[in-house]
Amino acid sequence: MLAVVQCIRNVPMFYAKRLYKSMKGLGTADNTLIRIMISRSEIDMLDIRECFRLLYEKSLYNMIKDDTSGDYKRTLLNLCGGDDDLAGEFFPEAAQIAYKMWETSAMTKVQLRPTLRPAHDFDPAADAQALRKSMKGFGTDEDAIIDIIAQRSNAQRQEIRQTFKSLLGRDLMKDLKSELSKNLERLIIGLMLTPAEFDAKMMKKAMEGAGTDEHALIEILVTRSSEQILAMNAAYQAGYTKSMEEAINSDTSGLFCRILVSLAQGAREEDPADEERANADAQELADACNADSDDMENKFMSILCTRSFPHLRRVFQEFVRCSNKDIEQIIKKEMSGDVKNAFYAIVRSVKNQPSYFADRLYKAMKGLGTDDRALIRIMVSRSEIDLFNIRKEFKETHDVSLHEFIQVETMIGDTSGDYRKTLQLLCGGED
Repeated sequence: MLAVVQCIRNVPMFYAKRLYKSMKGLGTADNTLIRIMISRSEIDMLDIRECFRLLYEKSLYNMIKDDTSGDYKRTLLNLCGGDDDLAGEFFPEAAQIAYKMWETSAMTKVQLRPTLRPAHDFDPAADAQALRKSMKGFGTDEDAIIDIIAQRSNAQRQEIRQTFKSLLGRDLMKDLKSELSKNLERLIIGLMLTPAEFDAKMMKKAMEGAGTDEHALIEILVTRSSEQILAMNAAYQAGYTKSMEEAINSDTSGLFCRILVSLAQGAREEDPADEERANADAQELADACNADSDDMENKFMSILCTRSFPHLRRVFQEFVRCSNKDIEQIIKKEMSGDVKNAFYAIVRSVKNQPSYFADRLYKAMKGLGTDDRALIRIMVSRSEIDLFNIRKEFKETHDVSLHEFIQVETMIGDTSGDYRKTLQLLCGGED
């Protein structure tokens, strides 16, 4: 009955969802896919395509291309009629839907939920003694370390760290580093740092050595509040005897460097949306799309790097009205490299930040090898903010729970299971 109501209200959106479900996961529901593609190809396939792109940030054309093969694929692609990732403009009904979706995004206040909360009956002295006992003598009791550190809030961990030194005259961080190794050490030490220290360390790691992890720089600077960025700057200066801005300038270049430096100022506005100003910003962005690429990118930077997220949600909604285009697709189509990735991350975070992190986690684990630094960075930094929401988005998008995905994808590199156990404790449960 619900499907019938949805279909009556919005036929293209209904079929877009049906098509996605027919192709996601292992295997393809070919009967459903064929039936919809044939029956709608001469009715409303253009609107279905646009609804598909709005919902899943990927064109129907590309999903068919990735999930089918041979003559079957060629036939389906012909019925589809075109790749909307290359187009950028909306058809009438899809434009109305896109506008309304941004309105919903702007009006809906999602309650951010952590997976890790302060422990009840917390006793820092008892925890300090238990940690020391776990590291004394022959061998290390990793389970005891994990059960304490991965089930305390960061504020409680800082109390344990201070109490450990006061009671025992020892440096807990040094003891942990000497007793643990590889990814478990990196994860536990990450949890023991303050959020500002941890972010500063992740920024340093992203820029040190031969290569630069541009995706990490983007992820950190785009998703932190102004207050968090200012604290990160202070921690970076204290820990590495140079400013974070100096490090960014020496390790990156061009417009990408300027975007990072702008974000690193911690000067993003925090005001609610201003309707009149949002209309003006949207029109400026729309006009910039007709300018040369340098002017366009500079204008995007001046607005996307400084306005508050609630304001940008309204700007992106009005951009649809001003241009009949999707801000995400414009960025994908007209920009390239790290500049494109930075602006795209901002738009994704404005639209749905937990979804952005869910996608980052999936990419960190899928395929050959795991990007453990990215996995640790996200699990540690979001566990007390919105990891529950990220879990929900992960399950909805990838049809597998984050808990299960961690279990499968970290199994090869984590022979003892301690690293995996800690990540799953931070995850907070199986969906």
